[in-house]
Parts: sequence; structure tokens; C-alpha cells
Amino acid sequence: MPDLKFGSVSLKHGLMLAPMAGVTDTSFRILCRRAGAEYTVSEMVSAKALCFEQKMKKAGAVRTAPLATVTCQEAPMAVQLFGSDPAFMREAAILLESGAYLGASSELPPAAIDINMGCPVAKVVGNGEGSALMKSPETAAAIVRAIKDAIHLPVTVKIRAGWDEHSKNAPELAKRLEDAGADLITVHGRTRQQFYAPYSDNRVIAAVKRAVRIPVVGNGDLFTAADVKRMREETGCDGVMIARGAMGNPFLFAEIIAMDEGLSYTPPTDEERLELAMVHAADMVARKGERVGLAEARKHMLWYCKGLRGASTAREALTHAESLAAIRAVFDELLERNQWES
Repeated sequence: MPDLKFGSVSLKHGLMLAPMAGVTDTSFRILCRRAGAEYTVSEMVSAKALCFEQKMKKAGAVRTAPLATVTCQEAPMAVQLFGSDPAFMREAAILLESGAYLGASSELPPAAIDINMGCPVAKVVGNGEGSALMKSPETAAAIVRAIKDAIHLPVTVKIRAGWDEHSKNAPELAKRLEDAGADLITVHGRTRQQFYAPYSDNRVIAAVKRAVRIPVVGNGDLFTAADVKRMREETGCDGVMIARGAMGNPFLFAEIIAMDEGLSYTPPTDEERLELAMVHAADMVARKGERVGLAEARKHMLWYCKGLRGASTAREALTHAESLAAIRAVFDELLERNQWES
């Protein structure tokens, strides 16, 4: 069983929730922590935007700072920064560690500053950020060094296998990042050009593990406890970071813990799954208001329905649900159908 340690963080099972823009907000992070995730990471925070916001006069007008909010219920939690300018990245990291910035609302400091060098989205890489940094090892190392020299928190980095099939440089880059001061590396076993298909290559994660002395966390195609077991065996990774596998299924963390501890695991019933979905939606509404909360909750509700009979019909109704009561009505009908047809 893994025992992942870095900085002041110690994770018995090495179970992390991956940062996913538009998905892993406060509500989802707290839900996954309760389900067994031992560590969470914020959605991507633009270093440049966070720094520029400090010139504004009204805290209520800021948009970036709230993404960096850390609550006690989701800790230990890292805040993930993205950017390509070492000076801005350094300044943003200092702000996040201090908590003294416009729009700050955290209950405690982040457990680490994570640097995004893996995002494949065009508008991010188009600015030389995210996975584009894998094409600029010097800049990538300079960013880590600039942050590490300025703060006391651990500095972690999330990378991919490489930019494309012809430039899989994850092991070499990881070594440079370690030399620059990185405390932990997370590796997604796909290149930027692959985005999320066709498969994540565990051999890349294994190669990174051999190349560095710091902890290595594996990421990619982890949808079941068996997937986690396979990745650990094939890579020797110190921990795993769950991404899409947790969408609509925060129970996955409990399944992995049961496997690690040699306990039997009973999957949630349909009723339990959809009841958790309602808790999730209600928390999003409470935090963001009904209009925004419902709009952002809908995609989560669709994921919770996956695998149930009548899910396609339910999805159509959920996309037009205008209240929590409407979501509940769709779920009640879905449960009734599944009970009647079972």
C-alpha cells in the first residue's frame, strides 16, 4: 500500500483528486474528500489574472481569486497555477501562500502550489502555457525555480508524456524539474496531441519514476480499483490522481481504499448514487445561487445517471431542469423505471 509523503502532506493510500476545469469546484472536492479522496487540487488559476486582479478596487468584482479558495473540508488541497512567465508565477505563488490578496477567502493556506504543464486546451497552449511548456524545458524549469525560491510550500508539477508522439520527453523534463526544486511530479500518460484518446501509456509513468527521486503520481484512465492496481504494478508510482473516473462516481475512492485494506466493497445502490447527486446539486446551488448552481450542476447530474436504464431520456429532462425539485422528479422517475424493470 502506498504511503505518499511530501512537505507536511502524508497520504496513506496516495489517493488524489485531479484538477479539472469546470468540474472540480469546492462542492465536488468536498464530496470526493468525504468519499475517501485524501488530497484535492483546485481548478486552474491563471497566475497573470490573479496578479492583475490586485489592481482592482472592489473584492466583489474579482473572478480569479475565488478559484483558489481552500476550505477545511477539502484540505489538504493544492492550488494549481498556470502561466508561462516565471515572474508572474512567482508573484501569484507568493500571494497564495500569504493569503493576503484581493478576493482571498480561504480558511487555511494551500498544502502546495501545483504548476499546470499538462492542460491540452488550445487557448491555453496557444499562449505557451499548460502542456506547451513541455516544448520549453528551460522555461518550465525556470518557473519551478522561481516559485520554489520564493515560498515555503511544496511545489508540485503536473505534466504529460510529451507534446506529441515524436517528443515524449516526460522523463527528461521531470529530472529538470526535480533539479529546479519540484517536490512531486504527476504524470498523465498521454501526449498533448492525444488529448484523452486513445489510451494512457503507463510505460511513460514508469520511466519518470525511474528518472527521479521525488514522489511520482500516476494519472490517466483510472476508472476502477483494478485500473489503479494495474497502474501501481506497472509503474511503481507513489500515488494516483483520479480524474474522469470520479465524475458521477466519487464512490471510486472508497472502492480503492477497500481494495488496499483487503475489505469487501459493495457498490452504491441506484438510490444511494442519485441521493448523493442531489446532495451535490444542492451544495452547488447553496454556494453559487440557483441560476449558476443549477447550470453548472446539470453536467454532473448526467454523469450520475450513467449506466441506469432510461438514462438517455433522463438526460434530456435534466438538461432543462430549472430547480432542485425538477431534478428530484427526474431521478424519482428514473428510479421507479429501474425498479420496475429489474
